[in-house]
Amino acid sequence: MGLAFLLSGVALAESVTLRPDHPNRYVVVKGDTLWGISARFLRDPWLWPEVWSVNPQIRNPNLIYPGDAITLAYVNGKPRLRLQRGASAPHGMRTVRLVPEVQREPLPKAIPTIPLDAIRPFLTRTTVVSKGELADAPYVVDIAGEHLVGADGNRIYVRRLDDTTHRRFVVVRQGDTYRNPRTGKILGYEAIHLADAELVRAGHPATLRLSHADQEVRIGDRLLPLPAQRLPDDFVPQAPKRPVDGQIISVFHGVSQIGQDQVVVLDVGKEQGIRAGDVLAIYQAGRRIRDTVEGGIGRTVSLPDERAGILMVFRPFRRVSYALVMSATRAIHLEDVVRNP
Repeated sequence: MGLAFLLSGVALAESVTLRPDHPNRYVVVKGDTLWGISARFLRDPWLWPEVWSVNPQIRNPNLIYPGDAITLAYVNGKPRLRLQRGASAPHGMRTVRLVPEVQREPLPKAIPTIPLDAIRPFLTRTTVVSKGELADAPYVVDIAGEHLVGADGNRIYVRRLDDTTHRRFVVVRQGDTYRNPRTGKILGYEAIHLADAELVRAGHPATLRLSHADQEVRIGDRLLPLPAQRLPDDFVPQAPKRPVDGQIISVFHGVSQIGQDQVVVLDVGKEQGIRAGDVLAIYQAGRRIRDTVEGGIGRTVSLPDERAGILMVFRPFRRVSYALVMSATRAIHLEDVVRNP
């Protein structure tokens, strides 16, 4: 049943519905995610922060480790998820036999909110730029050793690299053009990651060395500074602050049908108030069909949109966003609609 509740004395707009087959206790294992664990208890797993309750001595409840136990309890009739630390967590209470020797153990890693392997390449390497950004960026003018293409370890010569405050760069090539499907307006351009590059010698042209090449580097490819700050990977699911009415405009890896754990591009971004962690419902766009009963020749009707899944934004840009499909209940396609969950 749906249960509306208060958290820290503030009334919440969302209602939390427990799954009918929810467990009362679950022990975290390696490979779990916060989203996956929440989906065992809640119908809408992005609402897990709203029912979270921890022991006051646990310093950071967002850091959950394999071996920890998640239990479902009720406080004043309202559901709460509670965390009990396991022995593998840092500073966990356990009994050990002391011996006079040095023992090294790797610190356990907290489980992530979502499957990070699916989005890691899109957190720093692939990006979205404007036409002017690429046109004005430094470019590869030649490849050392008379190579036609560059790969790991090759040196490249780059013109227009006047700012030497950056030492590390990404070599990119323009990919898809992102457009608003309804208006045709250009929202940005995909900058495909080709390789990393490190400055060896400043000059006109400058000399750089390639590393971590995903594709061959060619003359004319552009360089962008590698972000100095690591983008966040500890996302907290949340409902958008504003009403959202967007569409899926692109999917990576050239597939026509979209499923769980695939990265998609949306035609909404920071200008529309989109934030990292925003959860959106996906609706399969209703087909337009001919009414063969009463419509007559040429008379058509639009079928209603059908809910097809859930996605979470992990990297918003100015006018577009990268999002990960968290669940899919039916086939998802380009131009399907995304709205508030």
